[in-house]
Amino acid sequence: MTTVSTPVRLDGQLEPGLGRWLWLVKWLLLIPHYIVLFFLWIAFFVLSIVAFFAILITGRYPRGIFDFNMGVLRWSWRVSYYGYSALATDRYPPFSLETQPDYPTHLQIAPPEQLSRGLVLVKWWLLIIPQYIIVRILSGLVFILALFAAVAMLFTARYPKGIFDFVLGLNRWILRVTAYAALMTDTYPPFQLDLGADEPPAVAVSPA
Repeated sequence: MTTVSTPVRLDGQLEPGLGRWLWLVKWLLLIPHYIVLFFLWIAFFVLSIVAFFAILITGRYPRGIFDFNMGVLRWSWRVSYYGYSALATDRYPPFSLETQPDYPTHLQIAPPEQLSRGLVLVKWWLLIIPQYIIVRILSGLVFILALFAAVAMLFTARYPKGIFDFVLGLNRWILRVTAYAALMTDTYPPFQLDLGADEPPAVAVSPA
């Protein structure tokens, strides 16, 4: 029996008591993060090129680079969760590449032991094209739904649970595609929307 599971795991908890008006100024409060992330993403891009050649030659993603790039994704996601990709917490995101157990959302990517030397040549630009198109649409939808939730909070002081589950599912899809395009996994992101705060459990299937 084989366990089928995505290497990209994303969970988040909708925090109670969100401010009705804070979302209006979060873009301003996040400016320091945006400045730091600008430089971190430059480093992410450069190191991804280094990782590309390392995978091409050795079939392995250098662990130090992997941990740094995962940290950049993790930091970016916490900023997005606080900001306009979710608006699901009022806890200001920490300036850290490390996992934060007490923060209400977590992103984890399982480090691969071995990666395909052939796939690295085509997966980030050719194989992922259908997903790029979908993610472009999903990104806009995430922003719109987060704003709907913000408007709902203005009038009811509550974030609609159905919208939160949908927003998490959309972001989960986007981050799976991001990790694949960044060469961090050979597992092609599934064309499925896993809704809810927590990742769905791994599905056990019998080999054919």
